[in-house]
Amino acid sequence: MPTEVLAGLQVTPGEVVLDCTAGRGGHASLLAAATGSDGTVVLCDLDPENLDFATNRVQTTGVARVMPFQGSFARVPRDLRAEGLLADAVLVDLGFASTQIDDPARGFSFMREGPLDMRMDPTRGMTAADVLAGSDERELTRIISEYGEEPLARRIARNVVRRRADEPILTTADLAGLVRDAYGQRAASSRLHPATRTFQALRIAVNDEFGALDGLLRQIMEGAEAIGADRPTWLADGARVAFLTFHSLEDRRVKRAFVELDRRGLGSQPARMPILPSETEIATNSRSRSAKLRVATVGGRSGEI
Repeated sequence: MPTEVLAGLQVTPGEVVLDCTAGRGGHASLLAAATGSDGTVVLCDLDPENLDFATNRVQTTGVARVMPFQGSFARVPRDLRAEGLLADAVLVDLGFASTQIDDPARGFSFMREGPLDMRMDPTRGMTAADVLAGSDERELTRIISEYGEEPLARRIARNVVRRRADEPILTTADLAGLVRDAYGQRAASSRLHPATRTFQALRIAVNDEFGALDGLLRQIMEGAEAIGADRPTWLADGARVAFLTFHSLEDRRVKRAFVELDRRGLGSQPARMPILPSETEIATNSRSRSAKLRVATVGGRSGEI
């Protein structure tokens, strides 16, 4: 949704732009063009290969300064403060790059057989196979139910525990097969592929996605409080913050945070309802179908803060 993102963030020449999830640099390049030859673009991504690609891509736009940070976006506010920078525009796109989905070796998709990895940063941390091997049935049920909203979470967890007693669950095909077995005859009539919610849940758990999201939302609130109290922070007064979410568990968190920001007089939302992709966008990018864009302004309310 590049048009909607640009309209929401309203970047002007010379501003500091933070892309918390740089991916392949598509949004970041457009934002870099908007801030121009006097601007600064800060890029963050867990995936070191994607971050390198995005950095090189953004540098070709002629923007004055490109600053890459590899790691969780929950740490970027600290990095900005260390650099003495105030972000004027912040984008958090919670989707993931097609290069990650389409590469069987990354293990994100049940459509392609590969190792059960699912790490956004493939150089560190536990894999999905590690989570399946090391979590007891109760914890697996919680992960699949809470992060995947899977009604058959308990049955799937039980299947995992039974299977791993005989052999390790190491590939995407192994996991997709045992989830399908848990569904039984329901698999034929399921609107989604039976493994969709389980794969989502494991990906969220492996990458601590909600921990990072909650941490960033908390720091946005703290930044807004600091602006109101005239204390040093990482956000400029009047900074625009945009979140692009792809499922309800993400969107609910962002919605609650923005409502609280507005309620406390620390910022505002131009619209209560999220911005949805156009039919044209969906036609050209089917993965955008579930996208929701929410935008808020931090501070910038003279007389109320």
